[in-house]
Amino acid sequence: MVAEFSGVVSAPLAEVFAWHSLPGAFTRLAPPWQPIRIGTEAGSLRDGTAELVLPGGLKWVAAHEPAGYRPPHQFVDRLATPVLSAVLPWRHTHRFEADGPGRTVLTDRVETPVPAAALRSMFAYRYRQLAADLAAQRRYWHEPLTVAVTGASGLVGTALTALLTTGGHRVIRLVRRSARTPDERTWRPEEPDADLLAGVDAVVHLAGASVAGRFDERHRRAVRDSRIGPTRKLAELAARTADGPGVFVSASAVGFYGPDRGDEVLTEDSERGAGFLADVVEEWETAAEPAAAAGIRQVRVRTGLVLSPRGGVLRVQRPLFAAGLGGPLGSGTQWMPWIGLDDLADIYLRAVTDRALSGVVNAVAPEPVRNNEYTRTLAQVLRRPAVLTVPPIGPRLLLGRAGARELAFADQRVLPGRLLGAGHEFRHSRLRDVLAHLLGATTGADAKPVVEARK
Repeated sequence: MVAEFSGVVSAPLAEVFAWHSLPGAFTRLAPPWQPIRIGTEAGSLRDGTAELVLPGGLKWVAAHEPAGYRPPHQFVDRLATPVLSAVLPWRHTHRFEADGPGRTVLTDRVETPVPAAALRSMFAYRYRQLAADLAAQRRYWHEPLTVAVTGASGLVGTALTALLTTGGHRVIRLVRRSARTPDERTWRPEEPDADLLAGVDAVVHLAGASVAGRFDERHRRAVRDSRIGPTRKLAELAARTADGPGVFVSASAVGFYGPDRGDEVLTEDSERGAGFLADVVEEWETAAEPAAAAGIRQVRVRTGLVLSPRGGVLRVQRPLFAAGLGGPLGSGTQWMPWIGLDDLADIYLRAVTDRALSGVVNAVAPEPVRNNEYTRTLAQVLRRPAVLTVPPIGPRLLLGRAGARELAFADQRVLPGRLLGAGHEFRHSRLRDVLAHLLGATTGADAKPVVEARK
């Protein structure tokens, strides 16, 4: 059986083909709802191999065929895992054709027994993702930079580093183990080496212990200690590195505004709230000030609830809602400041490249929703009912009373005032659109560009 899918991207042929050869391309195109992770990416579209890790540790090895390599019009890969290929043959021809000076038609021809209907959402996702990535990289174009990133292997770090490398930038991953490649440097958070940031144009500091968890003393200490001290040390190092970064971008959180703000509209100019997270965020942001004091442009990215089925709250909710066991938390009236993972990556990309952007930036979508609307929308996207209400006692048992108040029942109507004022373009402003994109639920008119299949 042969399935064929096509889509149109508003970018020149040579640019689109070249993008697929850059490190991070495979990561950017991998549908987030699929239970796979990227092992290695192919070093060459001509004769390289890529590796996907499937559930149970089974590996899908995609080998590129030299005979099928015809730049900038085609490359071919096939499944080369002996056990899998014997029962599930797969040969994928990627074709590219110019449709005028600034448009490219992509055609994916797959020879496999897998029904075309089962592949349709994956290719629709890939075309949308490619088009959006190219548009973002065009908006925030900058000559190639060297960007040092902490937390590069996390949910946000993985998405961002791939977006950076497919945009032509070099990423230096600051890792806590021994460096294994030229693009890694060993980072000791409490005592970083003096030359850690030498030759680096930008720092993106994402590392920190997960806030999710029971708010006991041990968890609070881990949240605080993983952020404040390491951020201060890194900012001080950036300040005294002569050939170091010109911009220091640090993660932050909307927890700054406190958990009980109700219908009050919160922008970057709003006062801080009360509570543990508000205290931590204030100290966390203050810890980055040595960089700004040294004349380094600084951006503090106050992030809302990051949506991705690969991590965060959506990863937990998806199986529950898919089983028909989802529902609003408590009254469901609390505001939820959300942001899609790709929009968050775009914001970090802009923070690195846009010299006019500095200070605090609220990284949230422009249309926050209440919890009951979020619940209803997620259920609709998954085509499941959501009639069960989660009583307050449930989150309190898991997170403790303080944790439930600051996480599960936080009520924050946060808007991205600075970004909107700067004319920022969001990929997804509406909750339904981002959930459908992330969960592979877009079909028919929702699938842009149009995807076609034939036997």
